[in-house]
Amino acid sequence: LCHLLGPVVGGWYRVLDRLIPGTTKVDALKKMLLDQGGFAPCFLGCFLPLVGAVNGLSAQDNWAKLQRDYPDALITNYYLWPAVQLANFYLVPLHYRLAVVQCVAVIWNSYLSWKAHQL
Repeated sequence: LCHLLGPVVGGWYRVLDRLIPGTTKVDALKKMLLDQGGFAPCFLGCFLPLVGAVNGLSAQDNWAKLQRDYPDALITNYYLWPAVQLANFYLVPLHYRLAVVQCVAVIWNSYLSWKAHQL
């Protein structure tokens, strides 16, 4: 699964830069709000059940697990990622953004893995 994340996130950053061109503080804030209001909830909503399916959960068990884990994962996301993304969109050129995010994602992905594998 991890080898799919880079292209998805990298593609998303290119889309964001087309939707909201510019690097001002206001542009960075708009990008962060769109990223965290649109992409993050969808990403988590796809990632958690995908991990469940790969781990052999039935559709019913996977749905129950998603309902149980998604709210907490999304709230935890909002503790970390808005600040990271605001700095990323304001200070980091597009071609380095994925690298910055991947450094932070080592910790985030460890959390998601733990969350996805809780019984």
